[in-house]
Amino acid sequence: MKKRILVLAVLALCMVGGALAWRALRPAPDAGPVVLYGNVDLRQVSLAFKDAERVARVLAREGDRLAPGALVAVLETDRLDREISRAKARVAAQAAALVRLENGSRPQEKRRARADADAAAVELANAERTFARLRALSGTGAAREQDVDDALAARDRAAARLRVAQAQLALVEEGPRREDIDEARAALAAQRADLAVLEQRRADSELRAPLSGVVRSRLLEPGDMASAQRPVCTVAITDPKWVRAYLTETQLGRVHEGMPAEVAIDARPGQPLEGWLGFISPTAEFTPRNVETPELRTSLVYEARVFVRDPGDVLRLGMPATVTLREGHAVPVRTGETRQANATAAASPTAQAGASPTAQAGASQ
Repeated sequence: MKKRILVLAVLALCMVGGALAWRALRPAPDAGPVVLYGNVDLRQVSLAFKDAERVARVLAREGDRLAPGALVAVLETDRLDREISRAKARVAAQAAALVRLENGSRPQEKRRARADADAAAVELANAERTFARLRALSGTGAAREQDVDDALAARDRAAARLRVAQAQLALVEEGPRREDIDEARAALAAQRADLAVLEQRRADSELRAPLSGVVRSRLLEPGDMASAQRPVCTVAITDPKWVRAYLTETQLGRVHEGMPAEVAIDARPGQPLEGWLGFISPTAEFTPRNVETPELRTSLVYEARVFVRDPGDVLRLGMPATVTLREGHAVPVRTGETRQANATAAASPTAQAGASPTAQAGASQ
């Protein structure tokens, strides 16, 4: 019995000693770099015309590299060019009408109005003399009362014509009303705005690349009807690129935005690309189906984006990649619109346009 108790005691001591030795000799859970597995991701844009019209030419083909402003496709513009010509004629006519009003009456029109007023004054003077003579003769019986009345009416008509001529002269000398000039000026502005809309439509008939990228697919051909709902082609934006990976809760405490990273792909063994951890999701989610490590398949994870410098353009959309995060701080981290949307962005030191690829990519999602 004592022998049995002794054996059990020895076994217990061995188990305790083994546990203590394993605890002492096992590697620290946070030792070494953090290794993540993910896939290459990038942004895509579908280029489409604003207006519905028949496609005249498509210059871009699959695989073409587009620079910013490169011509991609052109619409037919025959009808639009005629509308522009008509709008230009309306603008010219309205501009001439406005100039006519602003210049006022011509000197010939003023001289004619003065002459009409002088003629009306002469007729009034003659009518007054005639009326005076007939009224003087009516007292002697040499003139009939009817003749006197006719002379009085003629004098009154002459006086009225003189007032009309004088008013017309005042209008001619004063010129057009200010309200008429303002109305003509507003009409000219409206005509010019209509012309600007047509000219903008004419400019929009040429589809140009908004930024650099590679044509992934050509969707329309010459003769097809284009519209805002029917893209001409899709373009993959080659900068920025990132690897979409997922962090466990234990890894979350060991990483921070701006950490330097090495991105390795099977196509280039031993030639990792430089990158940095640019985004860590603030929200946990269940592991997506495309996560490749068995340890992560049933746990809550946090999405992370590791942005990559890829000057040789070797990374392709969906390509598997292995990310190794190392201690340090490769790039300064700054806040932007992505932080306002509960997302964190990191700026790239090689940004060329003053905005980091991290911020651009975070804002696009």
